[in-house]
Amino acid sequence: MAKKQVTLIFPQHLIKEPVIYMIAKEFSIIPNIRRARVTETIGEVTLELDGSEEALKNAVAFLEKKGVKVEPVVGDVVS
Repeated sequence: MAKKQVTLIFPQHLIKEPVIYMIAKEFSIIPNIRRARVTETIGEVTLELDGSEEALKNAVAFLEKKGVKVEPVVGDVVS
């Protein structure tokens, strides 16, 4: 199992879509919400993700393809 901390920035049209649930279900990833801030125009969530290296890579690609900006948390170490 690998761990990765990321901040997801959701555009307005994705705020109400269950994107975190989708990556958990589709890629067998365990998300742990560390911080969240949602307004009417933007959503920002910092997550710790647990899963295989390949699943994490595929989940990030999925999020980016949907239009979610994925930023690594400073000091993130994949173990």
